[in-house]
Amino acid sequence: MQDWKDIVISIETTFREALSVIDAGGKQIALVLDESGHLLGTVTDGDIRRGILKGMELDGPIAPQVFATPVTGRVDEDPEALQRRMREHSVRQIPLLDAMGRVAGLELLQAHQLRLRRDNPVVIMAGGLGTRLRPLTESCPKPMIRVGGRPVLETILINFREQGFTNFHIAVNYKAGVIEDYFGTGEKFGVHIEYIREDKRLGTAGALSLLSTKPAMPFFLMNGDVLTTMDFRALLDFHVAKGRSATMCVRNYEYQVPYGVVEAVGDELLSIVEKPVQSYFVNAGIYVLDPAVVDDVPADKHHDMTELIPHLKETGQGVSVFPVNGYWLDIGRMGDLERAECEYGEWFV
Repeated sequence: MQDWKDIVISIETTFREALSVIDAGGKQIALVLDESGHLLGTVTDGDIRRGILKGMELDGPIAPQVFATPVTGRVDEDPEALQRRMREHSVRQIPLLDAMGRVAGLELLQAHQLRLRRDNPVVIMAGGLGTRLRPLTESCPKPMIRVGGRPVLETILINFREQGFTNFHIAVNYKAGVIEDYFGTGEKFGVHIEYIREDKRLGTAGALSLLSTKPAMPFFLMNGDVLTTMDFRALLDFHVAKGRSATMCVRNYEYQVPYGVVEAVGDELLSIVEKPVQSYFVNAGIYVLDPAVVDDVPADKHHDMTELIPHLKETGQGVSVFPVNGYWLDIGRMGDLERAECEYGEWFV
């Protein structure tokens, strides 16, 4: 039975507050209780993702996204029976109720069930110069910069490995030897690594043309300077269910305009909004691609994902977006690197 009191919210909780509770709780769920402790419903990271895609206001109520009829169990129920029920209903958490119908516990699908091996390849782009992080990158490639006592690239590998993915291809160019010497074949990390060696920098997609064999199943493509706690299995399942050629992960980004924004037609004032907050989806640098996409990458030429994704869309191959709900940070700038060091212990072990 798991601790659950840190993932309790009320029906009046805002969308933003619920997202914060789910992120901090690390169980991918929040329990919606009334004042007497009775379960009104649940909100999962999937519910949050769907709400974001529907354009829900972050400061609006979470109530429309609450699932009112979740699978539940009894607090005195046999754990094996609870595990079977979760597998049967394809859920990862079951709130446990007492005889009065109040929440008294939470059961999670056993960790080994979440880490069943999947052979889908993971391609990591690790050949960039990291110019914005100089002088740190003058002797060390950016993915090998240490955060929390270990290289960022090692944290990425560990996160994938813990979710069952062990088949890696790492694209290297700048100071490639530092990466290859540290990771070798991947054996000591419990994974298998093949290196894609770029004789020249090929961008965030170009190295796909150098894969020794075309993937036989959907595969991940990820920048080697991103720290995230996202559920890669959920991302892959989403991609397969949608049936499109590519899925691009996106992150919600908010920016407050520091002035009053004026809307006018000609010389007539229509409205003025003081310091509005603008909200956008930004590219998170993580993708799932179908094998056929490799054929759309020009051979041995510089090509970025920001070129490949529009091409797929324009040629009718279909592209999905998948909001990242957990921790996500690109360490491309010195300030972001300092922030990652401060936050690492809170999110990673």
